[in-house]
Amino acid sequence: MSIAAMVFTTLFSTGGSGAAAQSYEPKGSDTAARAEKQAPSIPPVLIEDAAGTQVVVRAGPIAVSPDGGDGTATPLVDVVPEPRTAASLTALVERTALPDDLSSELNCLAGAVYFEAKGESLAGQLAVGRVIVARTRSGRFPTSYCGVVYQPSQFSFVHGGTMPVISRNSRAWGNAVRIARIAHEGSWKSPVEGALFFHAARVAPMNRTRIAQIDHQVFYR
Repeated sequence: MSIAAMVFTTLFSTGGSGAAAQSYEPKGSDTAARAEKQAPSIPPVLIEDAAGTQVVVRAGPIAVSPDGGDGTATPLVDVVPEPRTAASLTALVERTALPDDLSSELNCLAGAVYFEAKGESLAGQLAVGRVIVARTRSGRFPTSYCGVVYQPSQFSFVHGGTMPVISRNSRAWGNAVRIARIAHEGSWKSPVEGALFFHAARVAPMNRTRIAQIDHQVFYR
């Protein structure tokens, strides 16, 4: 039986749950100790389980059979969950599902992304979203997305405590919602992590620590 086949056998013998699969050797037995000390290691293998979750399978030394032979005993296997990654922010946005029922908080976050950055790149939109998220955690601003967005004199698109009408069937709104989810979950790192302020590049610089400019907006701590 090949190493890959033995790894899969071990995984699915535990029900494919992603829990750590154990060797058949009792932990601390003389045989297992001898196997761990003497036998060669097997390189890690990346596989995808039945639920579609990627896991890294790190197989340790091949366990020796109780009679001292090297036989076909099961490898000592440690299964470590590894979250999915995307090749780019564009790819992550494309595979981020639109929620069936958008919460009021995500609606506020997506609204800010939409009105402040719908003409920017996805990276620029995410940067705006991460500013909103950072403000809620800073201790200097309201602790909810809606509190941050509707705080007086903060966002020029808010008039009389309300947002303008949103074209909710537009691609721009769909992207804003997806970016809001990514910003909320922190599933893609923005170059402006920790920024609390931003403005259009055409405006005079703020007297704050500048982090970066993305597209037409400048971000500060």
